[in-house]
Amino acid sequence: MTKADLIESVYLKTGFSKKESAEIVELVFDLIKTTLEKGEKIKIAGFGNFVVKEKDSRRGRNPQTGDEIEISSRRILTFKPSQVLKGAINDSNA
Repeated sequence: MTKADLIESVYLKTGFSKKESAEIVELVFDLIKTTLEKGEKIKIAGFGNFVVKEKDSRRGRNPQTGDEIEISSRRILTFKPSQVLKGAINDSNA
């Protein structure tokens, strides 16, 4: 599913115009993005948690040359689905 598909779904289910639906979807994504940029956790009941984690710098190895390199510290985004979402996914595969 793409952003355009999400906008189309909002348009069909809410009765808002396509422009209004696009603005709503963009607003939600912008709110999620700015919250995560601040390092804050996002918890959506029945869906899951988005968490920004800090990874320390470490020694690594270039797979092509075998040379040791320094991998810099960075922030990563993790997602942990809720039990409700896991159940819905597993029930739909049955």
